[in-house]
Amino acid sequence: MSLDRPTALHPRLLLIEDEPSLVLTLTDRLRAEGYEVDTTGDGDAGYERAVTAGYDLILLDVSLPGRGGFEVLRDLRRQRVDTPVLMLTARGQVVDRVLGLKLGADDYLTKPFDLLELLARIEAVLRRRGGPGATAADAFSFGEVRVDFRRAEVLRNGRPIPLSSLEFKLLRHLIERRGELLSRRDLLEQVWGYPGVLQTRTVDVHIASLRQKIERHPAKPEHIVTVHRMGYRFQP
Repeated sequence: MSLDRPTALHPRLLLIEDEPSLVLTLTDRLRAEGYEVDTTGDGDAGYERAVTAGYDLILLDVSLPGRGGFEVLRDLRRQRVDTPVLMLTARGQVVDRVLGLKLGADDYLTKPFDLLELLARIEAVLRRRGGPGATAADAFSFGEVRVDFRRAEVLRNGRPIPLSSLEFKLLRHLIERRGELLSRRDLLEQVWGYPGVLQTRTVDVHIASLRQKIERHPAKPEHIVTVHRMGYRFQP
């Protein structure tokens, strides 16, 4: 297993939030935890910083002056900026969470939140992306397979494997959450953007297709493992 990415001693965070008291509280605590933190209270300025500077994680409020949080996220993903984004919002509706995930958010936290929970979420997102201080992965290798995220290309023993866009998105999510038990509901929410209450075999069908393409023995998978009646786990 290998990760091809640069690392830093202190993860760099960009906080895009317009509430001064919250900015002060979060900045002090995050810096005390060893993070480097830049802040801005404007969506347009936050977007420009996110595009031009290399950050390990963006904390993004939904309600911002200028460009709103959802717009910032949408425009970043359109520009192929793959920095992890954790959205902060006072809205608690499922539709807002689903919209954020569909636009490319990595996690979602509703205000008011506990600082310990925020720190745990930040650590989890950075860990899924390859550890503290890691920027978005360029590539990931396991077994005979190499996944190039920037080119959206999968190779097995050096030969391209044709994946649909949804299969690639599913594989990427499994890799980012490697070692974790992922229920079908989790996958429906985070890959397909569904609320997760649907009774569907969509996940199972796509997992089976992915296994056929990347596993040496699809009937006895080594990497995309079924956890009986609970979901799936990716094992590099």
